[in-house]
Amino acid sequence: MNSADRLQDALELIAEVERNPRPADAVVSAWFRARRGLRDADRGEISDLVYAVLRAHARLGWWLAKYERAATPRNRLLAWLALGRVRTREQIQGAFALTEAERRLLGSLQGGSLDHPDMPEAVRAECPDWAAEPLRQRFGDDFPREMAAMLAPPPLDLRVNPLRATREAVLAELRARGLSAEACGTAPFGVRVAERPSLARLPMLKTGEAEIQDEGSQLVAMLVDAKAGDRVVDFCAGAGGKTMAIAAQMANKGMVIACDVAEGRLKRAAERFRGAGLHNIQTRLLSSERDKWVKRHKGGFDRVLVDAPCSGTGTWRRNPDARWRAQDTGLEALTALQASILDSAARLVKPGGRLVYATCSLLPQENEAQLEAFLAAHPEFAVVPLREAAPQITASAHPEHLSLTPARHGTDGFFAAVMVRAATAASPAAAEVRAS
Repeated sequence: MNSADRLQDALELIAEVERNPRPADAVVSAWFRARRGLRDADRGEISDLVYAVLRAHARLGWWLAKYERAATPRNRLLAWLALGRVRTREQIQGAFALTEAERRLLGSLQGGSLDHPDMPEAVRAECPDWAAEPLRQRFGDDFPREMAAMLAPPPLDLRVNPLRATREAVLAELRARGLSAEACGTAPFGVRVAERPSLARLPMLKTGEAEIQDEGSQLVAMLVDAKAGDRVVDFCAGAGGKTMAIAAQMANKGMVIACDVAEGRLKRAAERFRGAGLHNIQTRLLSSERDKWVKRHKGGFDRVLVDAPCSGTGTWRRNPDARWRAQDTGLEALTALQASILDSAARLVKPGGRLVYATCSLLPQENEAQLEAFLAAHPEFAVVPLREAAPQITASAHPEHLSLTPARHGTDGFFAAVMVRAATAASPAAAEVRAS
């Protein structure tokens, strides 16, 4: 495939991402699956172009508005090629049949820089208006640095499945394939690959020896501290990444129940569980966070993880399109849903059991404020400080809870708080669950 063909394919994929309501990574994966004949080099360049344009969404829009051009996928790509000095003007003209207006646009942009001093700070930071003030509140003077870190492509983090491989063996295989790989700094089964190789070059993903999982996500699962024989609930299991990490902690003994309100997600997660050789996981489809199943199993579990649906601000470097996609609900409605989920899931925790509340958000409203409100309403729960819950984690941005940011920790942004329920006599409902 020549350069012009790759540019045309990148334009097609950018347009598909823009019109498709699904997240960009899902759209990109599906697009490549339908074109299995593409070489790895072509896939890599097309993907890099698409994500570069997505990461420059606000800045490209600012430049196009400056020259009174519509922010179409084609104009965004042309502007990126010119401002990013990715292609010369001649190369761009060789790939596209340019209109006179497009030639004028390229002439105006060629030699310029993607950033401009006249841009508002939020535009330079690629931060949507709804998140700008909460993030400034969160980071203060570090706001520009943290936002800049979320504009860089993330590394590829893997979690080694200890039931099928050792971290040392996976590292050796990756290095034998010419990849630069090292152990993650804190996650005990984490591996970081510096470049973004074709996943076809990573057979350990097909054999279940490893899974793609950000180190921060691995640390959240580690806070559950599940032991062999425990009864555990992952209340918002989603794709099942944390569920698998928890089940592996338990050495395939005991029980993990992966709950979700989306049947399709649970079915896909169950396939991942089987592929990883995990047999101690059951799936449970819930009608809502208030499903009758929760009441029936009140007080029956040693560990409950609530990885709540959130704004996803901590994942922007990985999912740059998420900044600009319309929220199904506003932040106020989202925080109300989080509070309801946490309140309901807490009923599952037995006396003396552990409850972990987590988000991949950087917003205080979804994290510290949510935790404070829950504790005020539930005096039977108390925070377990991070230094006690996981003394190996020493670099958290919060003294009591897990708080990770891309700039400070090189992970996605995560928040997690560990709580314990007061150890009182077990309720009849809890005894009934254990006997069942």
